[in-house]
Amino acid sequence: MLYNKFSEYLKNKYGTKVYKLPVNLPCTCPNRDGTVGTGGCIFCGEEGAGFELLSPGLEVKEQLKRNSAYIGSRYGSARFIAYFQNYTNTYLPEQQFMKAMRDACAEGVVALYISTRPDSVPDAYLEFLGELQNDRKIDVIMELGLQTVNYKTLRRINRGHTLAEFIDAVRRVKGYGLGTCAHYIVDFPWDTREDTVEGAKVLSALAVDQVKCHSLFILDGTPLGEMYRKGEVSPVSLEEYEERVIAFLEYLNPEIVIQRLIGRAPEERTLFCNWGMSWWKIRDRVEEKMLREGRFQGGRFHSLHTVPAGSPRPCL
Repeated sequence: MLYNKFSEYLKNKYGTKVYKLPVNLPCTCPNRDGTVGTGGCIFCGEEGAGFELLSPGLEVKEQLKRNSAYIGSRYGSARFIAYFQNYTNTYLPEQQFMKAMRDACAEGVVALYISTRPDSVPDAYLEFLGELQNDRKIDVIMELGLQTVNYKTLRRINRGHTLAEFIDAVRRVKGYGLGTCAHYIVDFPWDTREDTVEGAKVLSALAVDQVKCHSLFILDGTPLGEMYRKGEVSPVSLEEYEERVIAFLEYLNPEIVIQRLIGRAPEERTLFCNWGMSWWKIRDRVEEKMLREGRFQGGRFHSLHTVPAGSPRPCL
């Protein structure tokens, strides 16, 4: 096994293919409205991560109905994940958030995946989700945006939180019996391969359940886009991205599920994305390189407190 693939994990867990149904809530981000910062992350556009979503004005049940009708007929699936993807979903008012989560527990939905920031997960929300998970017999996974463990890069991208908030969030989410998924961008030009390896080691030490790898895309109309136009920032090469992803996987606990190796960006206003290639072609290149070089997830992973004699340290 090259890596612990999300699709295989879902099929093994639920006994059939499972697809995500995106749900768009009318929320924003504390890094935009002045609570922790303004302007948002330097790479984030006005639409956030929701460039293929239905209107947030539609009721949750209606969004699920429309998306399940389309995806179910296209892929022949009757089991789904309600995926709250855009912005900071736990930043909604408490009662509004609770209603949305209850409404998402619809027929055919086996899990709720809730994307948010690690500095925006109040205990009251987590306690509610833990009770909902038990009452409705449905899995709840909190997707927490870390992006990098390099504190200088976190400051540079105007992230508005540090690694400490992420560690605290994972600890508390797990304390309520909920699953965890970390979002990680492996190719920040200010990071090194050592940073990438350290990220894998931190996530392994925290025993997160899943990881979603992203590539850095650059949108027009963002601070990062302006830096790109001025020649102040240059993306890493495709070859470097492939090497960083593989190194990340090698030092990651093999039990951690990999949701994806690379992401996508909106077609409009994109100045740079995935080196002009389809995401699946890059995924295939990574897998072919791993096969060719005999590398796999967990190949250089070891317990952080027990280093086997003669075990090599990272030398990248």
